[in-house]
Amino acid sequence: MALLARAFFAGVSRLPCDPGPQRFFSFGTKTLYQSIDAPQSKFFPPILKPMLPPNAFQGKVAFITGGGTGLGKAMTTFLSSLGAQCVIASRNIDVLKATAEEITSKTGNKVYAIRCDVRDPDMVHNTVLELIKVAGHPDVVINNAAGNFISPSERLSPNGWKTITDIVLNGTAYVTLEIGKQLIKAQKGAAFLAITTIYAESGSGFVMPSSSAKSGVEAMNKSLAAEWGRYGMRFNIIQPGPIKTKGAFSRLDPTGKFEKDMIERIPCGRLGTVEELANLATFLCSDYASWINGAVIRFDGGEEVFLSGEFNSLKKVTKEEWDVIEGLIRKTKGS
Repeated sequence: MALLARAFFAGVSRLPCDPGPQRFFSFGTKTLYQSIDAPQSKFFPPILKPMLPPNAFQGKVAFITGGGTGLGKAMTTFLSSLGAQCVIASRNIDVLKATAEEITSKTGNKVYAIRCDVRDPDMVHNTVLELIKVAGHPDVVINNAAGNFISPSERLSPNGWKTITDIVLNGTAYVTLEIGKQLIKAQKGAAFLAITTIYAESGSGFVMPSSSAKSGVEAMNKSLAAEWGRYGMRFNIIQPGPIKTKGAFSRLDPTGKFEKDMIERIPCGRLGTVEELANLATFLCSDYASWINGAVIRFDGGEEVFLSGEFNSLKKVTKEEWDVIEGLIRKTKGS
C-alpha cells in the first residue's frame, strides 16, 4: 500500500503543459480576459449564435434583472434578437441605459431601462408598474440580479451577510411575488427563470451568504412551480458553473490566480461562455420548453460531477504510473 500511495501522490503529473493556443473570452467587441483552455476543449467548441429560430419571441415581453452587464446582458441580447421586447433593471441606470441603447441598435428592437434596487420592495412595486405601463405584462421573467464576494465566514459581518441575502434571496422574492400577483390579476401566464449556482445544492465554503441565499431561491422557485402552474406560470432554474464575466471574476478571482485550477477540474476543459448560457436561458423561457417546470439545469461543463467523485483526481495519474499500480493490484492476494 505504501508503494501504491507513492505511485499516486509522489509522481502524479498534471494536465499536459502545452494546452494549445491561447483564446480570448469576449462579449461583443470588448475583450474581457485572456485564458488558456485544456486540450480536450477542442471537442467542446462553444456555439456563440442564437439556436432558436428567428422571431421565436415575437410579440413577447421579457423582464430581466441585472440586465445591464454579464449574463443579464447576454440573455437580453439573445431575447431581443429573437423578437422579444425587453425591459432591463438594475441599480446603475447609466450602465443600463448604455446597454439598452447598444442592444436596441444591434437588434432593432427597443430595449427599456428601469432603475431598480431589488432590495427595496417599494421600488420593486413601482418598477413592475412601470414595466407594465411601457411594455405590458411580461411573458418572460429572469431573476438574474446577484451579489457575491469571497470571504472566510469568520470574517463576515452582519452587513456582509445582509447585503448578499437582501439582493439574492429577498430581491428575487420581491420581484417574483410582485410580478406574479400582477399576472394572476390579469389572468396571464409567464415563464420564470432563476440564475443560481452549482453550489446552491452542496453549499460551499468562503461564499456562505451566496450559497445560503441561492439555495433559498431554488426552494422558492420549485415551490412556486408546484403552486402557480394553475395560473399559467412555470419556474425553472439554471445553475451556472464558471463563466467568465468581468463583474463576477473581479470579486471571485480578482488576481486571476484560480482560473487554471477551475479549468483543470472541468471535464470539458474550458470555462463557459455567456452566449451558451443565453441559449439555454432562451430555450427554457420559450414555448419549446412549455412542459419544463420546476427543473434545475446544471450548466458547468461537468465540474460538479468531477468534484463529487471520490476517485476523480486519479485523472492525474500517468500511463506509466497506471502500469505500476495495475501490477501491484494484480500481485495482491486475498482481500
